[in-house]
Amino acid sequence: MFVEEGLHLRISDILDSSYDGIYITDGRANTIMVNKAYERIAGIRIEELIGRNMNDLVNEGYISQSATLLVLKDRKVNTIEQNFKTGKKALVTSTPVFNSAGDITMVVTNVRDITELYELKEKLDEKENLTKKYSVELEAMKIELLKNNDLIAMDKKMLDIIQMAIRVAPIDTTVLITGETGVGKEEIAKLIYKNSNRETKQFIKVNCGSIPKTLIEAELFGYERGAFTGANKEGKIGLFEVADGGTIFLDEIGELPLDMQVKLLRVLQDGQFTRVGGVEEITVDVRILAATNRNLEEMVREKLFREDLYYRLNIVPITIPPLRDRRDDIIPLIHYFLNKLNKKYRFKKTISSEALKTLYAYEWKGNVRELRNIIERIMVMSEKDMISKPDLPKSILAWDKVQNVINENEIVPLKQALNKVEKHLLEIAFNTYGNVRDAAKVLEIDPATFVRKRQKYR
Repeated sequence: MFVEEGLHLRISDILDSSYDGIYITDGRANTIMVNKAYERIAGIRIEELIGRNMNDLVNEGYISQSATLLVLKDRKVNTIEQNFKTGKKALVTSTPVFNSAGDITMVVTNVRDITELYELKEKLDEKENLTKKYSVELEAMKIELLKNNDLIAMDKKMLDIIQMAIRVAPIDTTVLITGETGVGKEEIAKLIYKNSNRETKQFIKVNCGSIPKTLIEAELFGYERGAFTGANKEGKIGLFEVADGGTIFLDEIGELPLDMQVKLLRVLQDGQFTRVGGVEEITVDVRILAATNRNLEEMVREKLFREDLYYRLNIVPITIPPLRDRRDDIIPLIHYFLNKLNKKYRFKKTISSEALKTLYAYEWKGNVRELRNIIERIMVMSEKDMISKPDLPKSILAWDKVQNVINENEIVPLKQALNKVEKHLLEIAFNTYGNVRDAAKVLEIDPATFVRKRQKYR
């Protein structure tokens, strides 16, 4: 008796040393032995199980199903997945033990905790789905980028810039593109990308000025599960991870908050960052192209932009001149947009030489973007196939009239000429906008000054 008891204790010690749960029943599904690992996995005390029948344990909800009962029914090894009230998942394998007469005397069940493996599989599945999603989005983005390239240049200044961009494209360095709004900074960035060694990889454009400051870190660098209220419960990868191996274009880089500038500097220097709410270092291989219409040197002096980041971005500077300073591009761009929009809207519209002359002389403060918008507007609004000078917007016609006043051949006293131009501008602005506030705004003076000057000429 003492020998049997000692042997039982030794067997119990051996079973308790196993990381996997061990569950043994007799041939009628009555529990005869359970190890401590099973107690940990299932969350049920051993004392509650010994002597209990598996049918009762299933009916009372202790376990979701029983492999032991399947063995007693099928008389063969059975493997199932089992869920426990602890939230753990387990891979359960029950094996029958037969006596010499072929009867099942015991069922030995091995219970392996696969909760972590299951969670890992879910993460891998999620990552795979995200990868597929981003691949589709990026492919569509690439097609769109290759399809919409409005880089037209005939002016020598612009041709020199294009030559510089193509020369720097194969060299995997940072480029800072500067210039007024609408000059074509994005088109130069695309040109660099298409002529680089990364042309088959991703091109991700990020407008730093359009993303709320509270979200920009999460958008750029991603976040872990539960990083903040309202976040995706599974977390999200950032745009730098999406751009891994490719190119990221940071437009309006001057709008980037100072705390984000620190993180961006680290990516530039080491290619590393951490997600919001994360601790793991993520390494990426990304080429950074940046653009801004702001004076970063002045921002550095005013402590609005980090000096070390500025010099790190400004390795190869490209400054695009405004359209008014590269007038040889104006007429080719007009014809390019005419052809493109004729195809889009199925028009057959042309433009008169008088209208072309007026558009060529215009100041184009909004640069190429303004030019494209104006061409589309007059094409849509003009009733005839030939666009003539009267079809042009009032703002351009008013500006043209002012230029004619200034360019008259008669020689008059300077004060008289200035008064003539000022009076004409006041009249045109008021007639165009119909109210003092907007007229004063377009002339860049305050309403009180506008009223005083208008009364003077009346």
